[in-house]
Amino acid sequence: MDIKIYSTPTCPYCKLAKQYFSSKGLSYEDFDISANHQAMEEMVKLSGQMGVPTIVINGQIIVGFDKARIEELLVK
Repeated sequence: MDIKIYSTPTCPYCKLAKQYFSSKGLSYEDFDISANHQAMEEMVKLSGQMGVPTIVINGQIIVGFDKARIEELLVK
């Protein structure tokens, strides 16, 4: 399972997403777009948006902490 989270340190939904993945024992790669301009450009290129968290699960993009969509992708 390949999980990436594009986030900022002050985003409460980013924190919720990370806590959710950790509670499920899932590892993820976190990109702090406030400190990493290249990661921010990559996120915008992938999603077409500036919203965080942007979550990528096995190539599928979710903008925001959409728990139902995340769970749907985790069972695939």
